[in-house]
Amino acid sequence: MNCRKLFSDIVVGSLVMGLGTLALAQPDLEAAREVERALELTPDINNGRRVYTLCTVCHRPEGWGSADGRYPGIAGQLSGVIIKQLADIRARNRDNPTMRPFTSPQLFGGAQEIADVVSYISQLPMDPNNTVGPGMDLGHGERLYRENCVDCHGDQGQGDETDQIPLIQGQNYPYLMRQFQWILNGRRRNSDPKMVRQIKGFSPRDISGVMDYVSRLRPPADKLAAPGWLNPDFPKYAR
Repeated sequence: MNCRKLFSDIVVGSLVMGLGTLALAQPDLEAAREVERALELTPDINNGRRVYTLCTVCHRPEGWGSADGRYPGIAGQLSGVIIKQLADIRARNRDNPTMRPFTSPQLFGGAQEIADVVSYISQLPMDPNNTVGPGMDLGHGERLYRENCVDCHGDQGQGDETDQIPLIQGQNYPYLMRQFQWILNGRRRNSDPKMVRQIKGFSPRDISGVMDYVSRLRPPADKLAAPGWLNPDFPKYAR
């Protein structure tokens, strides 16, 4: 056996594996740096209103997304959560081909624009009439939520700003269903590994039941929009 060649092959193989690991880690690092920069900046909510014009195309002026779940409600979401998701999409750490062009630095800007628009989005009142599930298995869904979700998302789905865990109360049921499926099958690549492990054995009934229950978790009254509210910052927007 040629020991020198064997040693060389091992070294080269290790380097290739190491480079592959670095390549996989790069989006995480890039996104983490942008999150850190955005969190350190003082947001300008007036500029955030201007930047949000780009977002109204899909998320609508009110930030409530679409009832069919194609676009999520983002109004009232925790600031740190929105910053992380924007940074992940920009770094391609989260696949979102529809949204990525809108968040490109050439169109959207940098960390300051992220901080600004997030300050605007997070203070928007939430949809008082989000889409809920069929209501057929809520007892089962509540039990699963209490057993699996409370520790991170909170008893009312309020999330956690410090740990950048999303607020999920008041979200549209179809969107919750789709994202849960994507987390389960690995399509949403920036998912919390702990959650991926925890939901691995969920059946279709489990998923529908728990997401139906989540869709009915109500935000506090002071976070909800008044009946008939329309965003006055975009009065000429076609409704």
